[in-house]
Amino acid sequence: MRLLLLCSLSISICLSATAQDRLTGRSFASRTVVMARNGMACTSNPLSTQAAIEVLRRGGNAIDAAIAANAMEGVVEPHMNGMGGDLFAIVWDAKTKKLYGLNASGRSPYGLTLAEFQKRGLTHIPSAGPLPVSVPGCVDGWFELHKRFGKTPMPDILAHAIRYAREGYAVHDEAAYYWGGMITRMGKYPNVMDVYAPTGAAPKRGDIFRNPALANTLETIAKGGRDAFYKGDIARTIDSFMKKNGGFLTYRDLAEHTSDWIEPVSTNYRGYDVWELPPNGQGIAVLQMLNILEGYDFSKIPWGSPDHIHRFVEAKKLVFEDRAKYYADMDFAKIPVKGLISKEYASERRALINTERAATRVDAGNPALKDGDTIYLTVADGEGNMVSLIQSNYRGFGSGMVPDGLGFTLQNRGELYSLIEGQNNTYAPHKRPFHTIIPAFITKDNQPFMSFGVMGGSFQPLGHVQIVMNMIDFGMNPQEAGDAPRIDHYGSSEPTGEPAKGISTILLESGYPYETIRALMLKGHAVGYGLGGYGGYQAIMYDAKNKVYHGATESRKDGQAAGF
Repeated sequence: MRLLLLCSLSISICLSATAQDRLTGRSFASRTVVMARNGMACTSNPLSTQAAIEVLRRGGNAIDAAIAANAMEGVVEPHMNGMGGDLFAIVWDAKTKKLYGLNASGRSPYGLTLAEFQKRGLTHIPSAGPLPVSVPGCVDGWFELHKRFGKTPMPDILAHAIRYAREGYAVHDEAAYYWGGMITRMGKYPNVMDVYAPTGAAPKRGDIFRNPALANTLETIAKGGRDAFYKGDIARTIDSFMKKNGGFLTYRDLAEHTSDWIEPVSTNYRGYDVWELPPNGQGIAVLQMLNILEGYDFSKIPWGSPDHIHRFVEAKKLVFEDRAKYYADMDFAKIPVKGLISKEYASERRALINTERAATRVDAGNPALKDGDTIYLTVADGEGNMVSLIQSNYRGFGSGMVPDGLGFTLQNRGELYSLIEGQNNTYAPHKRPFHTIIPAFITKDNQPFMSFGVMGGSFQPLGHVQIVMNMIDFGMNPQEAGDAPRIDHYGSSEPTGEPAKGISTILLESGYPYETIRALMLKGHAVGYGLGGYGGYQAIMYDAKNKVYHGATESRKDGQAAGF
């Protein structure tokens, strides 16, 4: 039993009367829920939210507005996302009253093989440089969404992002914080300083930043469509840049890229259907955890109690071993999705949890084989359409590879392949990597209930489960559910092939009393306070009776929920 001293004195002081009051029934909410009837947008940056609202006001639908917001995010939050990354989305279509899933993630280069990594003596794919670069799927994702559901011309949708990229914007707090670290880590790579630090230093809070190269690229796409990116001069520029800098991504990789429309999968949690996308993402980890936790009566287990946190963490441990073993590109591995998210399998796994003692080791299960850094935003419109969209470069500013004259960074998602032969997620050419980014949706009685997501790497399944539990088990509203102090856990095996190592540790955000921490320690847990890494949340809940949207946004970021 060890208490890891990961917090500063200021965090320790947060264990005050305010934190205690939270546990005795007071609201967690940092602000009130935003309510509107005609449209709603929730993003991690006010300029992105306003771009979405403007598209809605001009007659666009939720899909148009979500694309506008995502494009704006690539301008104002380049440390989190951009057109050099991947995209996933879940769309509720009001006409068909059905959910649609889109996997717009890219694949590895044809010309890069496992043997190449072995020849270089690598056991893990590096996080920066040319080797972790996979095909950017974001732009194709925009055009797939637009082709199927959009109504506003793409030049009008992208106009907001183009204007701000060209004319400039004031850098917000979070972006400024991460920008400086990016320059330190990646300033050695070509074009990074020219694009992201044109004055020779990272922009500071409140500085005006312009990216005219990105504005030009967005204009090219707005006029020429997705082929301008994947088969035109942009693709040729990326090909040439990668060849010059020891990379493997080629024109062929870009020209042959396709996104896939996929069926979302779900589990029912106490009368609510929670929807995620199947692998190569980690969304089904949410469903597995909820199935395990459904076996406990949380009406008798208070929020934030040792019994709540213990059961949550033990369920996570079990599920993340399955995640490490099974989750991968389903074109390359037969993954027992139906078995993994079944109630029967959850019962088997739940039986392994000792409610009084922390597990020191857990292994992946064996379900029956049956048929076969990031931004999150959500938008809804007056017609009843709702979009849950997540998009990322993976780590902040991606790979550091900035193609000549294009104004954006290529992602480093390829870092998440395993280089161990024979695993589901082992690297192979033209294969999608394991993905952390996951959009979510909840329906009730075949009607939309909530579109939501929690960005934040491997934390995302934990964040999703906490939001669902906070609302359904603990009766919070959408803003309270996101503002409540969060639980994280480190020490599970990884899809990259790394086994569980180090001390299995619960990280708690400030707001939990020492009595809870001590009780967890007595159960055998190591407990610490994290100074970040708890994700970023946005949500729109729909009140079907009054036909009103309830918007919530992340108090830990610079976001905004707005409606009209």
